Amino acid sequence: MTDPLPDWAPRDIDLSKPSPARMYDYYLGGAHNFAVDRELAAKALELVPDGPLLMQANRAFLHRAVRYLIDQGIRQFIDIGSGIPTKGNVHETVQAAVPSGEGRVLYVDHDPVAVAHSDLILGDDHPNVKVLQADLRRPHDILNSAQRRELIDLDQPVAVLMVAVLHFIPESDRPEELIAHFRDAVVPGSYLVVSHGTAENQPATAARLAQVYQSATDQPTYRSRSRVRELFEGWELVDPGVVWVPQWRPDWPDDAEGGPTVMRWAAAVGRR
Repeated sequence: MTDPLPDWAPRDIDLSKPSPARMYDYYLGGAHNFAVDRELAAKALELVPDGPLLMQANRAFLHRAVRYLIDQGIRQFIDIGSGIPTKGNVHETVQAAVPSGEGRVLYVDHDPVAVAHSDLILGDDHPNVKVLQADLRRPHDILNSAQRRELIDLDQPVAVLMVAVLHFIPESDRPEELIAHFRDAVVPGSYLVVSHGTAENQPATAARLAQVYQSATDQPTYRSRSRVRELFEGWELVDPGVVWVPQWRPDWPDDAEGGPTVMRWAAAVGRR
């Protein structure tokens, strides 16, 4: 049994495979997912029952990082792998923290549901926020897009957000080279924000989880914290470096604590 497509959804969505973006939406309590996504998500949650806590911790890291970057004077954000805007979108954080009209956000995702729902939410009310359907593995499509040229000035510092997306890029796609395209396109004073799944602390569970995701549109490639650090070639890591998601500049000391699931996602911010 499949869900009927809502009016706003693209008619050509392939519902034969689950989408990690829609599964992520489900983990966060969103409603923009389908039966095929929920079924695979349920199998993942059998292995990692506290998985939604990880997604919440990752989301919290994203917003701490965005607030930090705003404090550094950043007003432009390219959010790659932005997913479905369930709650607490990047542009909401930006608009709440900077004077009206100063902040600019380009959301990028290759999932058509994520793009369609983002367009639906934004409508015509957010002229400084745009959505682009594109794949991180084709950086030129992002950097040369009409949306980027209209919204993001590459002659000014930019924050490139790759939160919970690089672990869906296999080594064969050369993630360092993909990141380097963005590093070389932005000016000094720009930033890179990354969170990334690892197999540390619970390697057996991570291996079983990877097997679960084999039927999804994208499969995970877990990397160690040292490997994540290598992805920041040409970027100067911001203190405290590569740490677990709750440990990156927590709002309160107690927030740095987390269970075994949370303590296997790495997070870091680098400056160009």
